[in-house]
Amino acid sequence: MGAVDIVVVLASAVLVAVLGRYFFGPRRAGAARLEGGVQRVEVTVRGGYSPDVIKVRQGAPVELVFDRQEAGECTSRVVFPDLKVGAGLPAHTRTTVRLSPDRPGSFGFACGMNMIHGTLLVEPAEGSAPPGTDGDGTTTISPPSAAAPTGGPPPGEERTAAEAEAADAAERRSEIKDLTRRVLTGAVLTAPVLFAVMAHELFGADWVPGWMLNHWLQLALITPVMLYTGWPIHVTGWLTLRHRAADMNSLITLGTSAAYGYSLLVTLAPGLLPEDLREVYYEAVGVILTLILLGRLLEARAKAGTGEAIRALLGLQARTARVVWDGTESEIPVEDVVVGDEIVIRPGEKIPVDSEVLSGSSAVDESMVTGEPMPVTKHAGDTVIGATVNGTGSLRVRAAKVGADTMLAQIIRLVQQAQASKAPIQRLADAVSAYFVPAVIAIAIGTFAVWFTIGPSPALTLALVSAVAVLIIACPCALGLATPLSVMVGTGKGAQAGILIRSAEALETAHKLDTVVLDKTGTVTAGKPVLTDVHTADGFDETELLRLVAAAETDSEHPLAQAIVTGVRDRGLHLPVATGFDSVTGKGVQATVDRRAVLVGTARLLGDVGIDTTALAPLAANLSAEGKTPVLAAVDGRPAGVLAVADTVKDDSVSAIAALKHLGIEVIIITGDNARTAAAIAAQVGVDRVLAEVLPEHKADEIRRLQREGRTVGMVGDGINDAPALAAADVGLAIGTGTDVAIEAADITLISGSLSGVVTAIRLSRATMRNIRQNLFFALVYNAVGVPLAAGALYPLWGLRLSPIIAAAAMALSSLSVVTNASRLRRWHTQPLPDAQSARVQPRVESATDRAQSDTTAATAGHGHRHPASQGGGTVVADPVCGMQVDRTTAAEHRQTEHGTYYFCSAHCAATFDADQDRYTAPTTGSPHEGGEPR
Repeated sequence: MGAVDIVVVLASAVLVAVLGRYFFGPRRAGAARLEGGVQRVEVTVRGGYSPDVIKVRQGAPVELVFDRQEAGECTSRVVFPDLKVGAGLPAHTRTTVRLSPDRPGSFGFACGMNMIHGTLLVEPAEGSAPPGTDGDGTTTISPPSAAAPTGGPPPGEERTAAEAEAADAAERRSEIKDLTRRVLTGAVLTAPVLFAVMAHELFGADWVPGWMLNHWLQLALITPVMLYTGWPIHVTGWLTLRHRAADMNSLITLGTSAAYGYSLLVTLAPGLLPEDLREVYYEAVGVILTLILLGRLLEARAKAGTGEAIRALLGLQARTARVVWDGTESEIPVEDVVVGDEIVIRPGEKIPVDSEVLSGSSAVDESMVTGEPMPVTKHAGDTVIGATVNGTGSLRVRAAKVGADTMLAQIIRLVQQAQASKAPIQRLADAVSAYFVPAVIAIAIGTFAVWFTIGPSPALTLALVSAVAVLIIACPCALGLATPLSVMVGTGKGAQAGILIRSAEALETAHKLDTVVLDKTGTVTAGKPVLTDVHTADGFDETELLRLVAAAETDSEHPLAQAIVTGVRDRGLHLPVATGFDSVTGKGVQATVDRRAVLVGTARLLGDVGIDTTALAPLAANLSAEGKTPVLAAVDGRPAGVLAVADTVKDDSVSAIAALKHLGIEVIIITGDNARTAAAIAAQVGVDRVLAEVLPEHKADEIRRLQREGRTVGMVGDGINDAPALAAADVGLAIGTGTDVAIEAADITLISGSLSGVVTAIRLSRATMRNIRQNLFFALVYNAVGVPLAAGALYPLWGLRLSPIIAAAAMALSSLSVVTNASRLRRWHTQPLPDAQSARVQPRVESATDRAQSDTTAATAGHGHRHPASQGGGTVVADPVCGMQVDRTTAAEHRQTEHGTYYFCSAHCAATFDADQDRYTAPTTGSPHEGGEPR
């Protein structure tokens, strides 16, 4: 090894060390200034964030003024994933992002493509230095002047979603137009140079005129390509490096600058180099920059479709409303509608805002918001959703929610919030990308040093070409795009199907669910009692019985009475007037109807007046066994019949539960009802396990108990009492027709109120995660293979080396493949539920007593539940994992061990047992075979 080789190796090592210090050394932080109780700081966006580390204090509101001094897709958004905040940053505009940090910590923020990063440091409220002071290398950043024009919305006003989307679309169109011009310029100027070089290489010097290979001509043609076509790359690349960061642009600009600079030296001063090193690379510079820009152009066009969900939702909104003022109809912009306005909606028109129907009747198509295809008939007193389409009838409504309070506005806001969040799987890409570009630069330097010292002649040419190829082929952009694009498309598809996904984390976790717990009332069932059965006694007609009973119940406020009255009226029967009405607390009512004495209520009510209910008792018992509430009736002292009232199962509950089982998910019903009623509903819908008699405050405990079995649990509910359980579950799914408290506690909201949304949400999650994994595979495998090839890994064996031109084409295709694959998710669509007949099952019902016994058993079984409780030689034993009572003959699974046979309530408990048998079988005090079946 010569002296020059030693110098090159040492210089390379020193340069790598300097770069490591440059990229990963300590950074100065910018602190906000406190003014009027608000912490303010200005962040310049130009090739990076300046400052990229910002200190604020916990508790006080924060205003970050992002002054974006560039255009292009990369920095068009800023996302704070941990704070679930995101905002569009229009080009050459100042945009204020408001935060309220309520906890200390380090919170990263990044551009929409996850390529440029910053950190928000939130210091504890107590014991920290006040913002605005200097110390420890902190630079205080002055707030923007109040008088300075911002170019964005005035203080206190936020851009609407429509304005933000319009700005994004305008910038996207501008970028596509600009990229088209630059690509065409590069292609036209590079084509003759590439043709001359390729023809010379393939066919020899006789095929190409000498003037076409003239270095000065090539310099004249390629210099505009370098300076004009490549300008967006060079500006961003060098600025990013100046910010002590690096991205794809940095790698490309380093590679092309090295090739162009070397070629320029050969052209201007060839005498400085030996004759065998006077090769120029103008064609490589031109082709690389043109291909990269072409890939970026195709990428920009493909990415334009990933935001179609927001645009589609925005397009749903009505533009005008026909308001009634002083008896006169006036058509006004929908933005001018205020709460309380009366609005006339004609057939076929869009409903402008969320409203309450005052008069009229019409079928309303709500599919664009709820995802449900069947129109819903609306009457006076019902609510209608803005942006839905009125059918053939006319409606007069009163505006209830307008502007940002409408359901459509909330849907758009939740979708934007979800798209601003970060899925846990993205941490892999983040961890890799943080070190990726510096590592590639180090590999390029090492590649140059290796081939310069040990490569064949001309060593400098081989070293330079290999180093440039390494810089060009590496593609951190593909890693950055792999997750965000799929999340954007996935959450958008969910919104179009009536499923609001609050965060990317919820979207990811949903694909892991193996257990779904359904609240019974309002989720599996309609949550509203209805009249289901009518059985008459001898001598009574059904119609006559219904008229008499409903008339007697008309003045009662009891829900059962109202269900009977509504059911009879729905049958079109006319009710006579009742007199002498009297309510007997806890028993029922009595009244005189058409001069006949009518008693309606419990068997005890009839028995108190001496009426024999023996004939009605079997009917009442059968109805009770079916989970229905029997109501006995007597007329003129004779038993007249039995009516039944029950909470009916929703139309699609059976199909949805069957679909969940088909997905490999265990379905469990949880309810406060008694075991008999719960078992009847579970048998009707095909659920095998029921948690009955669960008090509202204990629902969350049951969720945690299931999680301790090693399950990933999704909870579906609609009431206030479901909120703790929704929050405790791995994924909480709230029925959109339920309470606001439940919806706020949930990770996913099903607007339609249908269980089919649970199936759709899980299917969508699985499709999105499959898409993300494919993207990460493309990105990681491409770089893992491409970089070694570019570095010359195959040259010693077969003499093959990768041209920088081929590397540029491969790099462009890498990003394009990820974008194209993410766009494939746009073709995903909801699938209809399979037709499922209600196959009666015999569910395993766990009452409050059963759970108390199993908890006691678990507590007495020793640490870690080592031994299940045995019932001597009987058939009932305890599951060794969860302590649940299990019948040996019907146990889900069993295991034969040296300590005996153990029985399990589910496959999950059996798998947990298999993972650590010693924990559950190692003997403690007592019988060595306690809990197992003696051998």
